[in-house]
Amino acid sequence: MDVSRSLARQSLLVAVVAAVIDGVVLWLSGMFSYAPWHTTAAMIGIVAGDLALAAPPRTAGVVAVAQVVVRLLAAWLLHTHGLAARITDVGFLVAGYRAGAWLAGPSSVLTMLVMCGGVTFSQLMIVRDTTRDWRLLLASTVSAGCVPWLVGRYTAARGAYLAELEQRERLRKQEHQVAVERAVAEERAAIARDLHDVISHHVSAIGIHAGAARMAMADSTNGPATQSLTAVEASSRAALVDLRRQLDLLHGRDDSGQRQPGLADIEGLVDYVRTAGLNVEVIVHGSAAELPESLDLTVYRIVQEMLTNALRHGDGEHALLDVEFRPTRVVIRATNPLPPVPATDRTAVPRGLAGIRRRTELFDGELDYGPDAEGTRWHTTVSLPIGGA
Repeated sequence: MDVSRSLARQSLLVAVVAAVIDGVVLWLSGMFSYAPWHTTAAMIGIVAGDLALAAPPRTAGVVAVAQVVVRLLAAWLLHTHGLAARITDVGFLVAGYRAGAWLAGPSSVLTMLVMCGGVTFSQLMIVRDTTRDWRLLLASTVSAGCVPWLVGRYTAARGAYLAELEQRERLRKQEHQVAVERAVAEERAAIARDLHDVISHHVSAIGIHAGAARMAMADSTNGPATQSLTAVEASSRAALVDLRRQLDLLHGRDDSGQRQPGLADIEGLVDYVRTAGLNVEVIVHGSAAELPESLDLTVYRIVQEMLTNALRHGDGEHALLDVEFRPTRVVIRATNPLPPVPATDRTAVPRGLAGIRRRTELFDGELDYGPDAEGTRWHTTVSLPIGGA
């Protein structure tokens, strides 16, 4: 729309300038002194014909013919009163250009021939017999009637050629983008197949064997072993659910019924950890806010990593999860007692905290962790801006 308005304004400016120049030239010719009424009528026709240059492109042929009529009228007035003044030609030249640029086929060529005829007859009217030279007449005809038309034809052809090149470039980019998307989809499908083949079968086998062992030990008095097998079975089921969800995403399937987990699933996550033997106390401050989907998933993953760290590296008995909703932030705190004898392998803790740090930094949040002053409890605190998603 902006380009169309700009072109319309430029066309109007060209029409006004042509009308002013052609009108001034006719006024300076001295015709008003000999035939004021006829000259006034010619002046009105010239101004109207030049202002018509701002009309839509489909009127280019009609405007060009009107310019020929106006030129012949001015030549007739000059010839009648014996004046050899200059014929108005700014609007005539612009009309020839428009005819070449906007008309096509036989109508374009016919318009050009009409304009050449108008130039020839007007020159024959105003040039005296003793000064006629067919070479000058031919030059005037070609320069005023044919050259503007040729320039318009060239400009239109060049514009069409550039538009075709731009269209080809757009198609090439679209084809390239489609090829890239197809390659990405194929790669994701290959990754999904590998994940399914390598992980899914093994996790399923773990769940099956854990369930079989639990049922075999149902009458046993070894309660901790049965509880551990129950936790393994629950973990394998949860892992399969998450794995299938990720495989669906890799395959490009986004089932609305299989949404990503979020704050609404924290209670189920806590129940799972409790089943594994960790007594988790949950405290919520403030009213639960509706978080963006990406931030909601991030909060769930952070809580999942916090509770997993408490289960693996704490005393294995108790943990506290504190979720605080503020007007612009959500703050998550997890604390748990440290075991009296530190574990020899601490490599998993830095990896888990590194994952929490990456998720926190992605949303411009803040992370704080470490033991307390007495060295008996470990805390992890994450503060995320709600508007950071």
